[in-house]
Amino acid sequence: MNIPRKTVVGHASNAEVTAQIGTWARAAAGWDAAQNMKLARFGDNMRYVAVTEGDKTEAEISLGVSVNTWSVNELVEAVNAATEEQIDAVVAEYEELYEVQEELRKGGERHDSLRYGAAIEIGLRSFLEAGDFTAFTTNFEDLGELRQLPGLAVQRLMADGYGFGAEGDWKTAVLIRIAKVMGYGLPGGASLMEDYTYDMTPGNELILGAHMLEVCPTLTATKPKLEIHPLGIGGKEDPVRLVFTADSGPAVVVAMSDMRERFRLVVNVVNNVQPTEALPKLPVARAVWKPEPSFAVSAEAWLLSGAAHHTCMSTQVGLEAWTDFARMAKTELLVIDENTNIRQYADEINWNKSYYRLSQGL
Repeated sequence: MNIPRKTVVGHASNAEVTAQIGTWARAAAGWDAAQNMKLARFGDNMRYVAVTEGDKTEAEISLGVSVNTWSVNELVEAVNAATEEQIDAVVAEYEELYEVQEELRKGGERHDSLRYGAAIEIGLRSFLEAGDFTAFTTNFEDLGELRQLPGLAVQRLMADGYGFGAEGDWKTAVLIRIAKVMGYGLPGGASLMEDYTYDMTPGNELILGAHMLEVCPTLTATKPKLEIHPLGIGGKEDPVRLVFTADSGPAVVVAMSDMRERFRLVVNVVNNVQPTEALPKLPVARAVWKPEPSFAVSAEAWLLSGAAHHTCMSTQVGLEAWTDFARMAKTELLVIDENTNIRQYADEINWNKSYYRLSQGL
C-alpha cells in the first residue's frame, strides 16, 4: 500500500512503548497543524538572501501550508487601532511577568517606547486572530510606518504558540509552529534561532545562537528582563525586547531547505549550556550550545546539507518526533547526531538525491 508508518514493538504496559506511541501522536498533531496552517507574511523576504525564500505552491502541495503576503501598513492600521485601555492592560502584564528596566516603567523616560511595543503586540495579535493565522513573518527591510521592529510582540506571540520567521523566512515560521504543536504541554519551548557567533576554544567549541530580538522566552524558566537598546538596522526607533539565556539541557535545531523539487529537513542534536562568561554587549535573548557529534563535524555536515542559517530550536521534542513527522510528510530528513560520520553522511545525501527524484515519478 506504500503508506508511511511507524512500527512500535512491545507490550502496552511497557513505558517505552507508550512513550513511542505518544511521540508519534505528537508528530501527527504537528502534521495536522501543517495541513491547516495559514501563514501571513508582512512584506517580502530579505533582499539577496535566497535561503529565506522557497516554493510556496510546493509548500501547500506537500505540507498543506498556505503562505500569503500582506502590506506592512495593513498591520500598522491594526497597531494604531489599539486603545489606551488595551495598552494599559498589556503593560501591566509586562510589569507582572518580567523584570522591567526602570526607564521603561511608568514615569520613566522611555515608557512611551514600551507602550508602543504593547500596541504592536495588540495590533499583531488582533490581525492574526482575525485572519485565523497560526504563523507569520516580518522583515527589518520592510517596516512601513511601524516605529519599531517588532521584538517583544514577536517573542510573546511565539510563547503563545505562533510560528515566526524573521526576514520573511516563512519556512522557519512553519517549523516553529509545528514544533509548538508537537511540544504542547511539555516543559521547555521552541523558538526561532540562528548561529550568531562561535567560541573556537579547541576541544570546547560552542555555538552562540541569537537573533536581532526574536527569541522565544519559552526556552527559559527564569524571569526574563524587559529592556530597550539601540538597533543598528531597520532605521527605526530603539525597540523593546526580552533578554535572557536559554536553560541548559538537550535540544535540537531544525532547518528546512528548498531543494527545488522537494523540501529537506536537517536536524542537529545539541546540548544547551550556560555561557562561559558574561555577555554585556549582547542585550538580546540567546542560547549557547554544543552540537553533536562535534563542532567540526556538525558544521561540515550542515554545509554539505545546504541547511539554512535560520533554524527552529526545540527543547520540548527531539529527534524521534521530527523523524515521525518527516515520515508522515514524506519529506527528506538528514540527521546530525553522535553517530554522524562525514563520509557516510555525504553518501546519504547523494543516495537521497536519486531516491527522492525517482520517487516523484512512482
